[in-house]
Amino acid sequence: MKKDSPVCVELRNVSLNYLSNGQNVHALQDVTLAIRQGEFVAIVGPSGCGKTTILKLVAGLLPPTRGEVLIDGTPIKGPQKNVGMAFQNPILLPWRTALENVLLPLEIVQPHRQEFARNRRQYEEQALHLLHTVGLEGFADRAPYELSGGMQQRVSLCRALIHQPEILLLDEPFAALDAFTREELWGVLQTLWQDRGCTVILVTHDLREAVFLASRVFVMSKRPGRLVQEAHVDLPRPRTLENTFEPAFVGLVHQLYTCIGEVRA
Repeated sequence: MKKDSPVCVELRNVSLNYLSNGQNVHALQDVTLAIRQGEFVAIVGPSGCGKTTILKLVAGLLPPTRGEVLIDGTPIKGPQKNVGMAFQNPILLPWRTALENVLLPLEIVQPHRQEFARNRRQYEEQALHLLHTVGLEGFADRAPYELSGGMQQRVSLCRALIHQPEILLLDEPFAALDAFTREELWGVLQTLWQDRGCTVILVTHDLREAVFLASRVFVMSKRPGRLVQEAHVDLPRPRTLENTFEPAFVGLVHQLYTCIGEVRA
């Protein structure tokens, strides 16, 4: 990402209230942030602070109560076609192979949907290339039950990227995995992002993950969620697991831990 890249995602004084079991919940309060095209940012904070709510607002799945959410300068009015999403659980369709799961968005999202039958071979080549990029060459015809949790999450990432979205939203995508697999997938995601150049917003509770992957980390307060700190991660790329033991990396993680400790107090 270039420092003079245009703003891709912008929240302007966004607040969100909703009803839950008859109670009014004040989820977000006056959140303002701007994310540049091709930037990788992470959002961290206590459980229930509104991190996932921000992803839903950017995806157009929720309207703000107050304020505006914009993509490329245009206010969001509904679900966005140029957004890919991956979640903590891969949610692969068990009756489809890995390749068929990756292809699914192209069968649903326009304009690919109307061209799918005619361009199927080209789309399959793109999907196979993605699977190769994430280390799943030779697993395209496997069913989800034949894949480990880490493999399934790789398929989920490929599925989120197959329609070449401008924005990739990640909601704790590696939280359910063991530490070794999770750290391996940090490198996979970094490679995908550098190869694709899309704008990424990652929600995570793992501060090491946030510092490893992001160029900026936003810290949120307890509900109602507000942005209380923005940390710049000026570490060279590509980053490796060896970098996570270096003083600059450890210092950033400690800074974030301190901030979140203050938020919780």
